[in-house]
Order: sequence, then C-alpha cells, then structure tokens
Amino acid sequence: MSNKVSELSMLEAINETLHSEMARDERIVVLGEDVGRNGGVFRATEGLIEKFGESRVVDTPISEAAIAGSAVGLAMAGLVPVAEIQFLGFSYQAMHQIAGQIARLRYRTQSRFESQITIRAPFGGGVRTPELHSDSLEAQFANIPGLKIVLPSTASDAKGLLTSAIRDPDPVLFLEPLRGYRGIRDLVPDEEHIVPLGKANLIKKGDDVVIISWSYQVELSRRVAESLEGEGISAAVLDLRSIVPLDIEAISQIVSHCGRAVVVQEAPETGGFASEIIATINDECFWSLEAPVARVSGFDVPYPVGMLESLYVPDEARIRSAVLKTMENG
Repeated sequence: MSNKVSELSMLEAINETLHSEMARDERIVVLGEDVGRNGGVFRATEGLIEKFGESRVVDTPISEAAIAGSAVGLAMAGLVPVAEIQFLGFSYQAMHQIAGQIARLRYRTQSRFESQITIRAPFGGGVRTPELHSDSLEAQFANIPGLKIVLPSTASDAKGLLTSAIRDPDPVLFLEPLRGYRGIRDLVPDEEHIVPLGKANLIKKGDDVVIISWSYQVELSRRVAESLEGEGISAAVLDLRSIVPLDIEAISQIVSHCGRAVVVQEAPETGGFASEIIATINDECFWSLEAPVARVSGFDVPYPVGMLESLYVPDEARIRSAVLKTMENG
C-alpha cells in the first residue's frame, strides 16, 4: 500500500472520503439540503452528483425530519445513507427520527434491521454564525443509547473516522467543527485510511496535567500545552475523537499518570459531556488525583449573537487559566 500523503484541509479530506467511499460501495446514498447541485453549503459534497448521479446524491426539502426519516427507510431497504444536517442546531427538528427511530432500529426489530446510517453535521463557534448554527449538542445525543458520536479534530482523522463511520453497521453522528473546515490543515494519507471508533489519541505527552477535549478545542488545547512548556509545565493533550464509544482506558491512563486534568468543551456548562468525563475520572482514577478536575465550557445561556461570541466560546486564555489554577491546587 502506498504511504503517500497530501496536505488537505478538513473540508477537502471529508469531500475526498465521500468520493472514495461512494466509489467503493454502490449502496451509499448521500442526501440533504443542497448536497447535490450546490455541492453543500460548505462544498463538502462538491462533485458527487456529477460523478454518481441524482439517484445517489439527493437534494431534499428543507426538512430535517424528512432527511433523517428518509435515511431510516433507505437503511431498512439495504442502502447505506449518509445524511447531512446542514447545521447541528437544526437537528432539533429531527429529534423524533434520530432518537426514536434511527437509534432504536436494531433494538426494536431484534436485529432484523440495521441502521447503517451516518449523519454528518457541522457545529461549533468561532465563525459568527446566526442563531442555532453553532450550538454544541453532543451531550444531548450522547444520552441516546444506540448512537455513536464522532468528533474529529484533524483532517487526517476526519478521513479515517468518516470512513469507519460510513462502514459501521450502527448509526453514527459525525460532527464537524465549523472552524476546522478550512482552518485546519494537515497531512492525510492518499490511500484508504481507517481510524477505529472509540480510540482516543494522545496528541501530546506530558507529566504534570492533561487537557482532555474534542473537536476544535483540541487545537486550542494543543496551543496552550505548547506555550506552557516555556513555563516549566508539562501538559499532555488527549483528543477523545469520539465520545460514544468513549475510550475510558485512555482517559484513566493519562489522568493517573499526570494526577491533574482539565476538560474543555464548547457546550453550556450544565449537563455538558465534560461532566461525564469528570464522573468517569472520579470512577476510574479518583485516588490518583492531586487536585480537583477543572472544567472549561460555554455558559448556561442561549448561544449569543456574533459580537459576543468571543466571550462565550472557550479560548486559549480560559484554558490556560484553568490549567494554571489546577497546578496551584492540591
């Protein structure tokens, strides 16, 4: 197998993966608002309709419920739908279909039917979107048994994880950071690239404290960790990659090694997935902790208008402050 790599943006990596997977498996059908003739609002599906035709790349009505509901029927008919929800915040309109049908199909049919469905949706702050475009809802979906939830932070992982998601027999919610579409670039394997779901990635080793995060906050966490080296603080960074399934072993190992942890999320603080990570740390390695686990989050308010976004979304300064406070405690 070739070891060649190319530098791609995350958006380019996603588009390349969709092209290669649709060429590999003729059962794959892409559907969503503007995914065909427009090539997607961010051009993630650009070129698909020209290559694979209107029977496999379907522009849907502006109805998230119809998109998700159609995916259920397509999967039951033996196809492999890859549905796009234009922004994750719009998924509230499809909650009945996602939670009540997609996530439960295998269970309620006693495995007669598999819901081999991938739902792609961008989310996250930093681009000053209108209301309901940037909301981080991953914790709400993590509370729905039957769904896998994947959140890449690099272009390479976007390709490897999306490949795994599409091929997985169970439904996968694949969440893509808006800031990462064109703001993240790295080396991506040219040939088939598979990253298994449920395997976290320790992107930076450290001994004093670990920053645990996912999606675009991994990039900010890495910057903070590197900046702290000059101050004599050895900070590790753990990219969860997926929150369902959750790599509990990786969390336990690095927290036990460092003794201190900071968990970073973009979602509002109360009930966010950072809380689940902290509970997991308490369950698995409480006696290794040298200080309370810190949490950096959005705030418990509706997602703000663009001019206030920079005050809401966690940034390097807030992450850095949490790390320094954790180092002082204990």
